[in-house]
Amino acid sequence: MASKLLRAVVLGPPGSGKGTVCERIARSFGLQHLSSGQFLRENLRDGGGDSRVGGFGSIAAFLPLLMASFSCGAHTGFPRTLGQAEALDRICELDLVISLNIPFETLKDRLSARWVHPASGRVYNMDFNPPHIQGVDDLTGEPLVQSEDDRPEAVAARLRKYKDAAKPVIELYKSRGILHSFSGTETNKIWPYVYTLLSSKIPPVLSDEEN
Repeated sequence: MASKLLRAVVLGPPGSGKGTVCERIARSFGLQHLSSGQFLRENLRDGGGDSRVGGFGSIAAFLPLLMASFSCGAHTGFPRTLGQAEALDRICELDLVISLNIPFETLKDRLSARWVHPASGRVYNMDFNPPHIQGVDDLTGEPLVQSEDDRPEAVAARLRKYKDAAKPVIELYKSRGILHSFSGTETNKIWPYVYTLLSSKIPPVLSDEEN
């Protein structure tokens, strides 16, 4: 089975399209998509402990549970720091790391237009992926919210924080020869290159056109 052949991580700043890329990888290559953010939301909803879901340090406490559900597949949102990358090393060996490089102005525009359904983590962008009815989730009809972190005045600080934390993580994977970086402003234009890379590592179950 394809799902037994590859462990991959997708890295990128907030708003870079990591989740979209990982979902396409999962569909196209028969892999499991594991999002640490979604995992933590579900764990907390079921009575798990640490409430600092967005904190760079808090995810490490969930690593054993996170990895227990991650046999092999495409993974977003982790690791975010060098310490988390080292913790991940103690549990599994990555085959591939994809880094998404998106211009600052593009990220700022995306994040400022982003609204979220808190319970599920579903993300909408008012410019290119708006909800069917303004202000409410498509599936539940519940209100959408804009995170304080997505307000224009907070975006620059978030991006600087990500850049500082991610630099040693990226250098680590680069030194191991498993880092592949892709630059652009649109996920649809980056995706074919990601698909081509993965197709050289694992047989696809869907063609690029089918995804």
